[in-house]
Amino acid sequence: MSASWAPMMAAMMLPGALPAIARSQRAPLFAGSYLVVWMAAGLAIYALYTPPAPAVAAALIGAAVLYELTPFARACRRRCRAERRSGLRFGAWCMGSSFGLMAVLVALDPMNLPLMCAAGAIALIHKELLA
Repeated sequence: MSASWAPMMAAMMLPGALPAIARSQRAPLFAGSYLVVWMAAGLAIYALYTPPAPAVAAALIGAAVLYELTPFARACRRRCRAERRSGLRFGAWCMGSSFGLMAVLVALDPMNLPLMCAAGAIALIHKELLA
């Protein structure tokens, strides 16, 4: 995995934030602080990443599925849709909402562009369409 992971992570999650950024009265500050959250997450993953063994990857995927069913994940999704005042808080809630997706991405292949696009699309659907 290369150092380009952090900016790619931020770019992957930016489309899901565009509706909130468009509604923000301070769009540049909102977008910048949102991207800071995702860049920090990307840097942390880059710093800690080692390719998982197949059994560990399967366990990560199973844990990600279970996480998506938790009340905490649902609360994060709800707050990710509702938060509009702060890009940092919005980013944090959206990261909590997308944590399962990120775990699957790390378990399978974090540098796989089609997988990144799929994760970004799923995150957008989570934020804007699912209640």
